[in-house]
Amino acid sequence: MPPVIFHYWTRGVRRRLFKRIPVNTSKVAYSFKIQMPTYTENYLAEVSQITARLDVQAIERIVDLLVKLRTREGRLFVLGVGGGAGHASHAVNDFRKIAAMEAYTPTDNVSELTARINDDGWESTFVNWLRISRLSANDMILVFSVGGGDLVRNISPNLVRALEYGRQVGASICGIVGRDGGYTAQVADACVVIPVVNSEAVTPHTEAFQAVVWHLLVSHPALQQTAMKWESVNNATGCLSRP
Repeated sequence: MPPVIFHYWTRGVRRRLFKRIPVNTSKVAYSFKIQMPTYTENYLAEVSQITARLDVQAIERIVDLLVKLRTREGRLFVLGVGGGAGHASHAVNDFRKIAAMEAYTPTDNVSELTARINDDGWESTFVNWLRISRLSANDMILVFSVGGGDLVRNISPNLVRALEYGRQVGASICGIVGRDGGYTAQVADACVVIPVVNSEAVTPHTEAFQAVVWHLLVSHPALQQTAMKWESVNNATGCLSRP
């Protein structure tokens, strides 16, 4: 075959071959994605980082204050907004049932809460409820909040007003908060500030660890008074008993 004819013939073959064997870009992209951590993997890695950085001493100070509160037969008032309000209701149940402490939260009474918001305004809801509850130096306020309250930026002003009143009457103040702790961290006798490891996940991490910390508190040997259901069942049957 003459050289010129051979050249055009081989060029045509190459074209046909390339058309028949396309590059599978989907497989290349897929293999790349496998090497990247998923959101779930990143989130759980951040949970591990937060756990390692929690202020153990701050938690123990809260335990000590709660023990003293129960000894003097004081009351625990738990305050929170949004997710913190849900936490407050759950925590009140646990402190009463597991730790044998007299505990309350204003957000458990929807009728009173909404009446106060409607008639008096949002900012005074908690402080007026505390006044009616006769908050005294014998009692304690426990705050669940992502930001801790900030009057300048009008963030959770009802928490700030409640804490101002708590300081005025001499009540103990504790908090489990996020970010820099806000007003709660400034005035608290003991405060756990959940470390920020990802600025895009401050709220979910803070609210998740608020539950971790309060469950630690009620199950702490210095505070727990009543066995929890599944632990008592397991111990009775000899399964999964503690050493």
